[in-house]
Amino acid sequence: MSTQINIRLATPEDVPTILAFIQGLAEYEKLADQVVATEDKLKQTLFGDKRYAEVVIAEYNQQAAGFALFFHNYSTFLAKPGIYLEDLFVLPDFRGKGLGKVLLSYLAKLAVERDCGRLEWSVLDWNQPAIDFYQAQGATMLHDWRINRVTGENLKALAQSV
Repeated sequence: MSTQINIRLATPEDVPTILAFIQGLAEYEKLADQVVATEDKLKQTLFGDKRYAEVVIAEYNQQAAGFALFFHNYSTFLAKPGIYLEDLFVLPDFRGKGLGKVLLSYLAKLAVERDCGRLEWSVLDWNQPAIDFYQAQGATMLHDWRINRVTGENLKALAQSV
């Protein structure tokens, strides 16, 4: 690892930075209007009594430059946990310096240390730079799988249908 790059676990003091990264990612993905996350919600869900996800911060020359937010999932076929990478984002000024690769490698190492069976994530089909990057790291695109999601009023309706 380059001496210019440092990866560390996020702390509650990093919440404003995490929110800024989330907003930056949403702008890049043209989804900024969908961000409803707040510092208070992030503090509660990332650092509260029940932690739903973990975050690592990538620093370049001691400056926060990117992050990865992840959580555990589970494979019934493998009977093992996995790590699901929800977000990986590097600020534009720091791209091309190896931060994305170091973040992904850190998560792979963590998955191995935690005896996980896989490291998974999704990528938007139009984001060719990300697709190329991930494939260069050894990722396989699963073209026969489709993500399903139920949110908002549909989620509430489904919950009440029992």
